[in-house]
Amino acid sequence: MTQLPTLPQASADQRQLLLRLLAERAYRHGSFTLASGRTSNHYVNCKPVSLSGQGLALLSAQMLELVEPDAAAVAGLTLGADPLVSGVAVAAALSGRALDALIVRKEAKGHGTGAWLEGPLPEPGSCITVLEDVVTTGGSSLKAVNQLREAGYTVKRVVTIVDRQEGGLEAMTAAGLELQSLFLLEEVAAVSAAARS
Repeated sequence: MTQLPTLPQASADQRQLLLRLLAERAYRHGSFTLASGRTSNHYVNCKPVSLSGQGLALLSAQMLELVEPDAAAVAGLTLGADPLVSGVAVAAALSGRALDALIVRKEAKGHGTGAWLEGPLPEPGSCITVLEDVVTTGGSSLKAVNQLREAGYTVKRVVTIVDRQEGGLEAMTAAGLELQSLFLLEEVAAVSAAARS
């Protein structure tokens, strides 16, 4: 097999660079209505970071560090998790680890096989780590987890870029899940505020 190039290990410097990118490109302060219908002074859209080459490379290395060692795949609900699961699978391959990517549809495909899951499906019972861009109440992560569990997979951990600290951790705990976050909303907001002042 051809030797793949290697990806640098996640480092503290890379984490700080990623935090700055999120504060500059993903975070906004103002008055916003969230998907849940609630209003907030904080808005986080990670796509300008996760869909940039530099941002995805940094995110993938950092998130891979939090994926369970026995995971056969990473998965997430389309659309926010699409670049994340792909990037982490590539980062894993570059580090010599076998880890596939799965995309969980929001509803079953209306044609063909009617599948909820896209990607190379692991053996039933396999451990899968769910990836998410932003966790607020945990609803979209739990939808992905439930679909994966119904398909016969073991899901114990959700890894997110940003935990908005609005009940997601508690919802995950209640569902028997561990939530691992790269950053808390307060960290991203603090860096953004410092840059504005």
